[in-house]
Amino acid sequence: MAGYFGTEQQIKLQQRAEERYGWTMKTPGACCNVRTLGTDDPDALGLDTIFEVLAEDGVFGFRLLEKARQPDLENALTENGYRLDTWDVFVGDTNAIRDATRPTLSTALPGGIRAFSELDGAEGPLTRSFQEFMATAGIAPFSGSFLNGDHGAVVSVGLMDDAGSLAACAHAYLPHNHHSPYHSYAWGGLVAVAPEHRGKGLGTYVNALMADAAMTRLSATHVYELVAATNTTSRRMVEGCGLSLSQELYSGLATRGAERFTR
Repeated sequence: MAGYFGTEQQIKLQQRAEERYGWTMKTPGACCNVRTLGTDDPDALGLDTIFEVLAEDGVFGFRLLEKARQPDLENALTENGYRLDTWDVFVGDTNAIRDATRPTLSTALPGGIRAFSELDGAEGPLTRSFQEFMATAGIAPFSGSFLNGDHGAVVSVGLMDDAGSLAACAHAYLPHNHHSPYHSYAWGGLVAVAPEHRGKGLGTYVNALMADAAMTRLSATHVYELVAATNTTSRRMVEGCGLSLSQELYSGLATRGAERFTR
């Protein structure tokens, strides 16, 4: 059971991503964006395929593309009536992340806060709480199946308060197939902190917990996160976990919609 959650459009795209997961993980140029179909190499995947998906789904994701070629992609999308929303890429390797997160993870959590490192199945109550928590934070949710690793290995971590409510959460998985030079890179994200627990360092802690688990449990050589240029709080958080702004790479989403898809 998939544990779909969100708006009608979000659920449709979750179903599509699951249906095409096999294709995504064996097709050169394709990568798993979970919320949408995507690519980390438009040349290998082909613009015809990208526009076919856009015509059907209305959105399409791009991961770890060269900034030097961004104008060419934007021009092709604009000519076909789409726009490209972009995010900066922050990336760190094993040594940088472990050096940065060790002090954070060796610090005791505030009283009444405890960590957990797995969910309870695609339609389990903790998984549903995880999805609701993301949605409340304005983050487009993943399906329960993806959150629980039914489509490839994942890390879902969180912090719970003494009332049994989520205080913070984060997630990581391996988006890139064996054709990609980034096949050992884990994507990290879905980081959210409950309003009543902000200002306690829990965002940095849960992000550090996720990044560390991505290396130990997913055997990732690198972790990357995508951050909007204006999100100074998230930028400080990921930098505090050993990730640095890439000067060469960006990620994005093509759409005709009026708003950025994750919000």
